[in-house]
Amino acid sequence: PILYLLQSPDIKVQHSASAALGNLAVNVENKLLIVRMGGLEPLIRQMLSPNIDAQINSVGCITNLATADENKMRIAKSGALLPLIRLARSREIRVQRNAAGALLNMTHSIEHRQQLIAAGAVPVLVELLASDDPELQYYVTTALSNIAVDEGSRQLLRDTQPSLVDSLIHFVQTSTTKVQCQAILTLRNLASDEEYQLQIIKAGGLDSLLPQLQSGYDLLVVSASACLRNLSIHPDNEEPILNSGVLPLLVNLITQSGNDEVQCHVISALRNLVANNEADKTPFAEAGLFDHMKIVLSDPRSSEVVIGEMAAALSVFVLDESLWPYILSSGFLELLVPLTRSHIVELQYNACATISSLAGKASESSDACSRLAQVWDKPEGGMQSYLAAFLAVDEGMDPLLRSVAIWTVMMLLESESPDLVQLVLAHPSIIKNIDKIAQMGSLSEADARLSAYTSDGGLRSSRAFDGDGYGPEDGDLGDEHDDDDDIYQRLESMAQDVVALVQNLDR
Repeated sequence: PILYLLQSPDIKVQHSASAALGNLAVNVENKLLIVRMGGLEPLIRQMLSPNIDAQINSVGCITNLATADENKMRIAKSGALLPLIRLARSREIRVQRNAAGALLNMTHSIEHRQQLIAAGAVPVLVELLASDDPELQYYVTTALSNIAVDEGSRQLLRDTQPSLVDSLIHFVQTSTTKVQCQAILTLRNLASDEEYQLQIIKAGGLDSLLPQLQSGYDLLVVSASACLRNLSIHPDNEEPILNSGVLPLLVNLITQSGNDEVQCHVISALRNLVANNEADKTPFAEAGLFDHMKIVLSDPRSSEVVIGEMAAALSVFVLDESLWPYILSSGFLELLVPLTRSHIVELQYNACATISSLAGKASESSDACSRLAQVWDKPEGGMQSYLAAFLAVDEGMDPLLRSVAIWTVMMLLESESPDLVQLVLAHPSIIKNIDKIAQMGSLSEADARLSAYTSDGGLRSSRAFDGDGYGPEDGDLGDEHDDDDDIYQRLESMAQDVVALVQNLDR
């Protein structure tokens, strides 16, 4: 009966029917039923009406209907998008809000986002950023944030909407907290691209983000730290970010924030800044970076995700000549050894890689030799326990973990520390299993001459040692198994080098 009344020639009856239908469309089952029974067509006719009340009610109803995934495609194919986009430009704020809300509800999948773009929604949404209505600002910034998820859409925005970044930064500085969050998240998504990473910094985005990192509202801190994380990816942004004075703030957030997302974003941003920075990194340590990291790693309440991000960061920090002594002297070895038993392979790998890097310093640091010897059999079985486990030839061990274990043993033997060399050689299985690995494949004569060493004595670059991140955004170790033949050849080559080294030590 209500759908029938929508088609009444009496405008007041139409208003009442569409209002009733909008109320019914709050219920999930009703949303689906209305569309299945042909409710879209009369609603679209009402959207085309010059009557403001008809527009408000019909668009509001479609906004509710568009929250159901099953309805989105039918709405897109019904011809409703063009009227919605047109009504988003209405002079009546209630019509604008409802239309923008409906467009927002159509941005939750890439297929529907592309349909909106094809219908011409992007310039209208950007145009609406000029509105001073906070509710409309929220709908529009959220819709643009969703659209900016897609690489092709970001390119479209970059090519056609030069004012977008400035408008978003203005919202971050002046709008309501809810709109600020969405504006920052839109900037975060845009900053997935190098061009936007630079543009946002040049437009003054950093100055608007820093106060939000100190907000008492968790969602603002999450949004701002996520955006800064992406901005820190570009090497050219390292200097302006550090010159902004944000370093102590980021370091303090590691422990001050009880939010896992903030902790992960902050430590990832710091990792990017270290990796991109050719200058002396001592200020990072002097700001208390490792003190704060150690607190989190020592806290049994810290989540695996946060611990994983910390381990990934340490695997990068330890490669820096000015930072590894701080990692060594701060007692991280005792914290990293238990992480080698994690059920998360990436976490295991990053913990092992950091320990291996510190083992590589044993030849130049007596302190490194001493500290490595202290963790040989403790805590939780110590280094010898995980090295033996990763080198066991009958365990089907991940080749990445096995490769870093072989490299660690090589570094310990090359340290020329009598204590470390004796600990390795005296172990009942480590060298025996490396010898077995060295003989596992039949290498050609040319391959047999291939050394795991580079000319400068460092580890030859390989997929097994590339990637310093934790999770898809920071380097995914999963694809590294695609080159299994290459990895196993390197394993045999490194194992042969260790066997030759042991033979030389025995002479």
